[in-house]
Amino acid sequence: MARKGILGTKVGMTQIFTDNGELIPVTVIKAEPNVVLQVKTVESDGYEALQVGIDDMRDVLSNKPAKGHVAKAKTAPKRFIREFRDIALGDIKVGDEIKADTFEAGEIVDVTGTTKGHGYQGVIKKNNQRRGPMAHGSRYHRRPGSLGAIINRVFPGKQLPGRMGNNTVTIQNLEVVRVDTDRNVILIKGNVPGSKKSLITIKDAVKNTANK
Repeated sequence: MARKGILGTKVGMTQIFTDNGELIPVTVIKAEPNVVLQVKTVESDGYEALQVGIDDMRDVLSNKPAKGHVAKAKTAPKRFIREFRDIALGDIKVGDEIKADTFEAGEIVDVTGTTKGHGYQGVIKKNNQRRGPMAHGSRYHRRPGSLGAIINRVFPGKQLPGRMGNNTVTIQNLEVVRVDTDRNVILIKGNVPGSKKSLITIKDAVKNTANK
């Protein structure tokens, strides 16, 4: 089944009112025109895909290979470049643009982003564990508990301190509330992963259980 998708950046959250007065929290996605940098086919690449890019890079930050790659599209090197598979290629060619009007209000989409990174954190903040007794002499306040009964081994899946966040997360079956083509903005119902100005990928919902 052919699908459609677009890249954007997260602006933040706000709220809007529907025609019947319902208040809806939405995430604002800035979906600047995505420039098609490469059209991959089965004959040339072994699979079908559309490579698109957004957000022009400054000339000092790009290099000769990056400039050569986007030369056919007659555009500047892009900060974000991604591929969309299972997309109906049709008459799309290098240099074309995919705009916010690709989606319409009421459509169900899957949104992918990178969660906020919190660095190295302990088990209380990272895994929501409880602390030990705070009395004098307990020697167990914010440390992880027992690591198991076997010496020189930690069981797989044990919740221990480590890096928190900075994960690629996809939230399925979110509703497109509004599309503003003049401002290149897509409003998604609810929240989506990522910090402000981070890359967001919007695709047609795979499962789309909302209409079942």
